[in-house]
Formats: sequence, structure tokens, C-alpha cells
Amino acid sequence: MTTQNTATGYGLHQSILPNDDGLYGEFGGKIGHPELAKAMAEIEVGFREIIKNDDFIAEMKRLRETYVGRPSPIYHAQRLTEHCGGAQIYFKREDLNHTGAHKINHCLGEVLLAKKLGKTKVIAETGAGQHGVALATAAALMGLECEIHMGVVDIKKEHPNVSRMKILGANIVPVSRGAGTLKEAVDSAFETYLDELDSSMFAIGSALGPAPYPEMVSYFQSVVGHEARAQFLATTGKLPNKVVACIGGGSNAIGMFSGFFDDKDVEKIGVEPAGEGLDTPNHAATMSLGVKGEIHGFKCYVLLDEKGEPAPVHSIASGLDYPGVGPQHSHLRDLKLATYESATDAECLEAFMALSRLEGIIPALESAHAIAYAMKIAKDMSADETILVNLSGRGDKDIDFILDKVDL
Repeated sequence: MTTQNTATGYGLHQSILPNDDGLYGEFGGKIGHPELAKAMAEIEVGFREIIKNDDFIAEMKRLRETYVGRPSPIYHAQRLTEHCGGAQIYFKREDLNHTGAHKINHCLGEVLLAKKLGKTKVIAETGAGQHGVALATAAALMGLECEIHMGVVDIKKEHPNVSRMKILGANIVPVSRGAGTLKEAVDSAFETYLDELDSSMFAIGSALGPAPYPEMVSYFQSVVGHEARAQFLATTGKLPNKVVACIGGGSNAIGMFSGFFDDKDVEKIGVEPAGEGLDTPNHAATMSLGVKGEIHGFKCYVLLDEKGEPAPVHSIASGLDYPGVGPQHSHLRDLKLATYESATDAECLEAFMALSRLEGIIPALESAHAIAYAMKIAKDMSADETILVNLSGRGDKDIDFILDKVDL
């Protein structure tokens, strides 16, 4: 069963739709803080109204085609396939979107919603900077103020994206508390939002957080999977055997999986960061080693420390170093409708260089986790089988960091 998504012409499958309490099984939920709960309710009502509005639907269609450059193409990576042996590897080229990643898909929707609600400012967190760049881009396009909270570690690591955000007019708020990465950026952004509820809207960068954000972000990202399914059928005459996407919070993965939930023979695989190894404390493998808990106002699988608090985590990819995961993915794991694996920092670097050298495509370090897993499993599959990877972002932002890590 699928619920129609009028803004995209596609739909969200019942497995990733919440109940009236914002729950996916036992995961997700609505925030309890009274003032934030009122703000979330305003966003939810506005979201449900705007996606039925003909003017909004027409504007989203126009922007996707003429501004983002959709549909993004399907690409057969022939040299990478030959290098790995076995299955044919294909990519959904979200890296070719304007701003360089899938994040623009939901940022346009979020900023249009903010305008409808009469807000003058959008506030957000960012890790790798891709969400920050996309939100700053959409805010510039639509004339809204934009404030981005970013950990000091990620600011140093992802400075090309920091520069882009500044050029686009965003105010960057450095966050130095704790580990100085994505979790702390979320904390800081929510605190600012609480002081500016009347004039601003929080624009979460992944399919997580309290309701309605998981549903809203997956709604706007569902265009990826539905495009990919139709394109893959048109290109190959069949569906892929496996669909693979990296996962931190889960927006690009839920978008990719959305087109294939009625296809039981298509295996959906999310690849999370194993960091320096699952046998070390330096990873962000929430699905592999996490427990059921709560973070930032919603229930999900989460990595906890000895005090029962969200644990410090590590990934070479700034966009994946989050100790929680989206509630839809937590639910899909329990329902066994998707599988969750991992890739280490070393495997990620190897995949980054392989795609760059063999196909002339420099991927984001986040996306390289999915590429690494596809490369690993391809050799054990037959040549007439296929793997479709969501190449969720390009690696311009990571180049300087890579030069310090790889001997060229």
C-alpha cells in the first residue's frame, strides 16, 4: 500500500508512514517540550496543507527541473565493475544535483514551507556541510535569513562547504562543546530555535527528529527512489538485485528505498560507518551496535555511553557521525524490510580513490561508504546480477582532507 505524494507524483509506502502519534512501530514520536510541541504542530499542519496546494506542486516541479536539474541520471560504472568482478554496479547520480548532493531535494520543500508559515528565517545543523549548503541555497533563492550550526571539528574539515555557505549569505555558528561535531550542532541549533519560535523554522537535515520531520524529509526525498526504479527498468529491462545507500541519519537511504518497498526481491541495504572498526569505540555503527533509546526528542536505535547518554561517535565522514538514526530505518530494521551493514574508514578511502581513478567521479566520503560495500559484495555475485548505489553527494568538500590522508 502506498499513500500518494502529490508534490512528486509518487508516494510513501505504509511501512514508512507514522501513526497519529508520529510513531513508526515503537520509534519516532512527538516532542514533549510544550513550546516546541506547539511549533512542531504548526509545521505539521502547514506541511499537510502545502503538499495538497496546486501552486506548491507546480513550483516544486519547476524548481526540480530547472534549478536542481532533475531527474538525476542512472550511470553504469563499467570500469569499476570490471575492477571488482561479478555484479554490474550502477549509480543514481544525486551528486549531479545543484549544490552537489541529495539534500537540495528536501531543503527546497522546507524553505517553501517556512515562507508559507510566514517565517523570515530558517535554522539548521550540518555535519559535512551538504545540508547547510543546500539550505543556504534555498534560503537565498527565496529571500529568507539562514543560520547554520556546525561543530568546530567539521568546520575545519569541511571548510570548502563553510565558504560556500558564507558566500550564499548564511550565518555560521561554530559549536565547540563536547566533541564539536554533528550531535552538538543539533543541540545548539535547537536551543537557538527555542528562542526564536515565532520568526523562524527549524529545517532538519535528515529523516530524523520529532514528528513531522522524518515523514516530511522522506516525502521530499522519495523522488530519488521512484525516479531510480523507473530509470533502471528503462535502462536494463529489470529491477536491481540490491539497492545500496550510506546511512547516518538516513535521508538519502530512505529516499532511495522509497521506490522499491513493493519489490520484495530487491534487497535494500543501508551502510553505516564502522570507523576504525566495530571492535573499537571509534565508530558510528548505530544499527549494528546500538540499543533502543531516545535522542533529540524521538525514539530510535542509539549508541549510548556508560551513563546512558548518547555516546561520542566517530566517522571519517562528517555527515555520518551521529549516535542515532532515523525512526523509519529503526522500524525497517525490526520489520526486516531493510538490512544494515557497515564499512570502515579504510574501506571508505579505498572506494573513494577507486571511483575517482576508475570512473572520473569524486564521491563524497559519506557516499563512499555505500560504494565500499557494493565493491565488497559485487565479487561474490554473478555478472548478470546488479547493484544500484545511491551516489548521494560529490566529494569537492573532502578533497583537502583526502590529500592529508592518502599518499598520491
